[in-house]
Amino acid sequence: MFKEFREFAVKGNVVDMAVGIIIGAAFTSIVNSLVADIIMPPVGLILGKVDFSNLFLVLKEGRTVTPYSSLADAKASGAVTLNYGLFINSVISFIIVAFATFFLVRSVNRLKSEEKIPPPAPDTKECPFCFSVLPVKATRCGHCTSDLKGA
Repeated sequence: MFKEFREFAVKGNVVDMAVGIIIGAAFTSIVNSLVADIIMPPVGLILGKVDFSNLFLVLKEGRTVTPYSSLADAKASGAVTLNYGLFINSVISFIIVAFATFFLVRSVNRLKSEEKIPPPAPDTKECPFCFSVLPVKATRCGHCTSDLKGA
């Protein structure tokens, strides 16, 4: 049983998947920072200084019944909130990750397709009788007049 598990664990696909998961986890913090620190501030500025992370709807008031200036204030007072701004941030993060993944896979596929370009078909062949170089479509050798249909 241990031998079977070891064979499974060291297969190329399992190791590749593990590396992908680790890189993906590390990439998540980069994407989160890109969305929160670089993309959302200009978008919020364009939309009138809107901070998406502070967009929420109060479903049930907390200990203090006042308008909450931020999501953190609402959470601190124990209010139940619907955090649609955080959802918007998550959707934008997903779109960025999807585009980045698309471009990465597209680039890798292009590299793979460039590696597998078959060589061009030959445009000449050799006469099996006199070894002269002839066009591929030739049916009779121009040097020794041999019939090349069966050869």
